[in-house]
Formats: sequence, C-alpha cells, structure tokens
Amino acid sequence: MAIRVMLVDDQVLLRTGFRMVLAAQPDMEVVAEAGDGAEAIEVLRSTAVDVVLMDVRMPRLDGVEATRRICARTEPPKVLILTTFDLDEYAFSGLKAGASGFMLKDVPPGELLSAIRAVHSGDAVVAPSTTRRLLDRFSPMLPSGRKEPQHKHVEKLTEREREVMLLVAQGLSNGEIAARLVLSEATVKTHVGRILTKLGLRDRVQVVVLAYETGLVRAGGGTG
Repeated sequence: MAIRVMLVDDQVLLRTGFRMVLAAQPDMEVVAEAGDGAEAIEVLRSTAVDVVLMDVRMPRLDGVEATRRICARTEPPKVLILTTFDLDEYAFSGLKAGASGFMLKDVPPGELLSAIRAVHSGDAVVAPSTTRRLLDRFSPMLPSGRKEPQHKHVEKLTEREREVMLLVAQGLSNGEIAARLVLSEATVKTHVGRILTKLGLRDRVQVVVLAYETGLVRAGGGTG
C-alpha cells in the first residue's frame, strides 16, 4: 500500500514541486491538496490520508490550528510541519499541537521522503534533543505556577518508567538511556512503549513536550 500524502500550502508552485518529488516514489501517492488549513480539514472529511505535509503560515486557518484540529480526530493522519526557519515559534507550536515533527521547506528531497516514511511508520522525525532546544527557547510560553503540575496519568508510571521518561525528556537516545541505567536497549525500548501507552502519547517528542508542560523538566534540562 502506498503512503497517502496530503499537501497543505498556500503556494501552488511549492505544492507542485513536492507533488513531482512524491509522484516519482513507488511507495507514495499524493491523494489530496489544500491551500489553507480550513480547506485541509474539509478535504480530510472525505479523503483517507496517512501523512499531511503542513505549511504553517497560511490564510484563513494557519497550520498550527489545523494540526491541532486534525490531531484531535479519531485515528488522525500523521502531520509533518513544514517551516521556513529552524527553531521558530511555529515549529514549537506545531509540536505542541500534535505534529510528529517538522522539516525545513528547503530540505533535500531525500530527507523529506525519509521523513514521510518515518512518521508513517510511527517514528518522530525531530530528535528529542532538538525539541528540547525549542522548548528551552520558548519555555516562557509554557504554563507555570500550577498547584498540580503532574499529568493525571504520570502517577501510573513505575519508578523505572518515570526514570526513563525523564531521560527521554532530557534528549537521551535509547542507547544512552541504556548505558545510564545499565539496561539493554531492548528493555529501554519496552519501557518507552509502555510510557507512551500509559500517557496516551504518540512519540518521544510528545514525551518531551509533556515533561516541560508538567514541570517534570525545566528549561536548561533540569528535572523538577
């Protein structure tokens, strides 16, 4: 089955370029296009899509709000944010809205194709360490001073799972976590899977975002 891709961008020429690149791939098919977020949401009501390539700065409804609404759907497609500037507030907001990652618009075609395949398979295409840099920069935008900063399901984590979650949130890879905790990578991967399930999260990037929002990790990488 080909990966069904939707292109959302108000620049027709840009969509045309992406469509030509994707059409040359045997495992991808552009099944829909939209010129803004509102049109994208309308199209998704009648079109089955696996991955949405989402621009952020668009008229009517921007890509961040469109991503938020799309990710709130039952069994939503994966969303890959396309941004002009690395580490800008749009990438930050897109990740918080539920996107599986972000790419620069001028990314080489090979990297874009790899990213589409990665999010389709359930991976995040933004390293947690990159997400941390985003959150460190924009942490003043996060809620603060809550009396109960804990996510309602965090208490369901075992002591080991919480330990692993904090290390994921600090940007460590499975291999680095395994070395730190003297565990096998397979065991760490199992713990990460259980953490995602218990917290209702899709990927490691969302773990990082949640850890910042709940105060488990503070800007600069410290733990709360």
